[in-house]
Parts: sequence; C-alpha cells; structure tokens
Amino acid sequence: MTELFNKSSELIKRRILRNNPTPAETKIWARLRKRQVENCKFRRQYSIGSFVVDFYVPELKLAIEIDGSSHFSSEAIAYDREREKYLAAKGICVIRFTNEEVYRQLDEVVSAIAQKIKQRRSTPR
Repeated sequence: MTELFNKSSELIKRRILRNNPTPAETKIWARLRKRQVENCKFRRQYSIGSFVVDFYVPELKLAIEIDGSSHFSSEAIAYDREREKYLAAKGICVIRFTNEEVYRQLDEVVSAIAQKIKQRRSTPR
C-alpha cells in the first residue's frame, strides 16, 4: 500500500503541511475530524504518489482540496488539472472548495462533502 499512499519519501512534505495549515484548512478540519461528517475517517495532508491532498477518505477514495489564491494562476490551474487527471486514473474523486467558500459558507461546504460521501457510498467502484 505504501507504494502509492503515504510514501515515506513524502513524509517530510506531509509533516510540514500538517504543522502549518492554512486558516481555511484549520476551520474545515474542525468540522471533519473525529468522524463528524457521515461517520467518515478523514486523513489530513495525505500523499498519493508524489501529490499531497488536503483531506482524504481512503475507504471512499475521496479527496477534499481547499484552494487559496495561489491556485488561480494559469500555471496552477494547469498543474491542478494534471494532478486531478492522475488521481482520477487511480479511482480517486477530488472535490474542491476555495478558502472564501470555507470562510463564508462553511455549513454549505460541509453539506456538499456529506452529499459526496453519500454518493460515493451508494455507487459501486
């Protein structure tokens, strides 16, 4: 399993990201941790291949990304597109929210995550 997920070569990167969360990540993590959403176990800063996703539910192959302003340049958009293509090839669904959505519409973001969890559970993979 470590050939793809949480590779030891990505340990330092994961640790740095976990120890330095953005304010939006901290806010959403308070709502995702301890199985608060649909009794799902979320992992923070989880690596898949050489990529690190913000939050991940392994049993559902569901990744949650919280995007700040650095994700809106043309280069970052292209990088994120390639990253999502790689993850999709591994059967992983990625849903994205902006920092602003987390700050202004946290309940709606959590609700959307809950809906995606229900959808992933009801759809055979």
